[in-house]
Amino acid sequence: MSKQKRRILVTSALPYANGAIHLGHMLEYIQTDIWARFQRAQGHECYFAWADDAHGTPIMLRAQSEGIAPEELIDRMNTEHQQDFLDFGLKFDNYATTHGEANRECVETIYKRLEDGGYVERRTISQFYDEQKGMFLPDRFIRGTCPKCKTEDQYGDSCESCGSTYSPTDLIDPHSAISGTAPVMRDSEHYFVRLSEFEDRLHSWMTSGVLQPEVVNKMQEWFNDGLRDWDISRDEPYFGFKIPGTDDKYFYVWVDAPVGYMASFKELADRTGLDFDEWWKPDTDTELYNFIGKDIVYFHTLFWPAMLMGADFRWPTAVYAHGFLTVDGSKMSKSRGTFIRARTYLDHLNPDYLRYYFCARLGAGMADIDLSLDDFVSRVNSDMVGKVVNIASRCAGFIQRGSNGQLAEELPEPGLYQQFLDQREHIASDFEQRNYQSAIRRIMALADEGNRYINEHKPWQLNKQEGQQQTVQAICTQGINLFRVLMTYLAPVVPFTAVSAAEFLGVDLDQWSELDQPMLNVSIQSFKPLMTRVDPLKIKSMIEDSKENLQSTGKATVPKLDLADEITIEEFLKVDLRIAKIINAQQVPEADKLLELTLDIGGETRKVFAGIKSAYEPSDLIGRHTVMVANLKPRKMRFGVSQGMVLAAGPGGSDLYILGPDQGAVPGMRVT
Repeated sequence: MSKQKRRILVTSALPYANGAIHLGHMLEYIQTDIWARFQRAQGHECYFAWADDAHGTPIMLRAQSEGIAPEELIDRMNTEHQQDFLDFGLKFDNYATTHGEANRECVETIYKRLEDGGYVERRTISQFYDEQKGMFLPDRFIRGTCPKCKTEDQYGDSCESCGSTYSPTDLIDPHSAISGTAPVMRDSEHYFVRLSEFEDRLHSWMTSGVLQPEVVNKMQEWFNDGLRDWDISRDEPYFGFKIPGTDDKYFYVWVDAPVGYMASFKELADRTGLDFDEWWKPDTDTELYNFIGKDIVYFHTLFWPAMLMGADFRWPTAVYAHGFLTVDGSKMSKSRGTFIRARTYLDHLNPDYLRYYFCARLGAGMADIDLSLDDFVSRVNSDMVGKVVNIASRCAGFIQRGSNGQLAEELPEPGLYQQFLDQREHIASDFEQRNYQSAIRRIMALADEGNRYINEHKPWQLNKQEGQQQTVQAICTQGINLFRVLMTYLAPVVPFTAVSAAEFLGVDLDQWSELDQPMLNVSIQSFKPLMTRVDPLKIKSMIEDSKENLQSTGKATVPKLDLADEITIEEFLKVDLRIAKIINAQQVPEADKLLELTLDIGGETRKVFAGIKSAYEPSDLIGRHTVMVANLKPRKMRFGVSQGMVLAAGPGGSDLYILGPDQGAVPGMRVT
């Protein structure tokens, strides 16, 4: 464990200001927070600064769908996100938004230095343009048939079926994911950063040990054919920062998103008096660590360091990538209730439960992490409640009742206490290397030793014998001190429990160096339960609250019609069924089950709210045909007016299918 005080800046990938925080996000943020808390516990100067990613086309479109300004949307999401983080115990020093003035200043500084250095060039390119919406289309807003495997309805830059990457112009039958119309090609001048100018420096940096080996292997593919220029501009309309000197060009969101790390620290520096330039100059002894998910590695290991190199700022000391989160062995699912929002979890369970479980599962690599709910209950109850807290609960009562809360003047077995301290360097090394699961194994092995000591000396039996009070006091003083060591090691992991433990012990648990002196001849407070066992019923309740729709179990049954349900053929003929093309689909933020569909029924469009959110992603519906009831009386809902009904079948949940016609049907055609 280093004795020299370090200066460290830690960041997490920026959550997008377009939706709620879920447990997949929290995996990374908890990992980052544990590491930052650990560094502070070693006496280092460590700051955790980050922000909401607030720019881009999706933000603009969602704000339009809600009828509000983008600034209102991102302010609301920023408030919600910060509350989730605070309630999960994240101890960050600054949380900003990439739409802030500090970020604008940093982005423009970096851009000017890149331009002055000759790293930026302009050239005209052709790209898809949505004539109905009057906008150029980002790759992810173009859908079509994959040119490689011929799978339909794929994104404009990659195929989810075969994994191929390609240009949007390579798609077969491309269409706009916003309007559903076929896009046209238009020319536009764009701004590019010449990444080839940084190729040697990037490759040297990448292979210097700053990245995980699996990241280096993946990134090597980008260097095999030489680095391509990076398009840093987007055309109006776009929500973001305008490129200086232009009227209709904006910085691409991935330009200003990572700069948000720098800008958030600048806000912190301006507020607290830190020297921003000293922290960010190239030859500084400060350290910069970026914690990210494996899906955004190339942005953080190519574009981000290239910008810093070209603008004469310090580069990341390391970029740490982690895997994805699965729940019970599968991708998180809304219909199964395993797509769990942070707030839903917090409504039911102690945040330290999840922090501990994630810590016990996280290694230094990029392997996916599975939240097995049964294992979650078992491990938290066994380790934290049954081992760690158990030591304090077994000893505290004897100290309070028999010794008026006073600990003994000496430890009966100082060697055992030293054995716990001897693991400090190893546990610190594990935390430093982000091998959290190894750290937890070492800590729990010590907890086993502590419980073994209590079991062997049986203070509950000695307490019944005359003249054994001092012995009981000494044994329990030993136990309380072992508990203190364990909770100090675990304080970065379970901060809420650590606060309660510190109040009970009457000492701080935030500096590992203070363990050199055991607690002797001092008073402790009355013991209160520090952590209760996980209640499986609360797990079930959380899952139910997370479900978009109740999922049917077993085979669906078709109810038998009563005579009162029968209608005449004349009544049935009153129902006007029409073929409709879905030209747009979007979330209804306030609704758990509804999607808002824009339907083309031949010559006119209708807005319909359909309860199919649990079965479909909005982007998967755009361009499909379905059947709708066209003459249903409009229904006023709190989200708007629904002008019809689409037909769907199935038991519910994810097993729900909109009815679609055979090929050849056209919008407006009547179904007979």
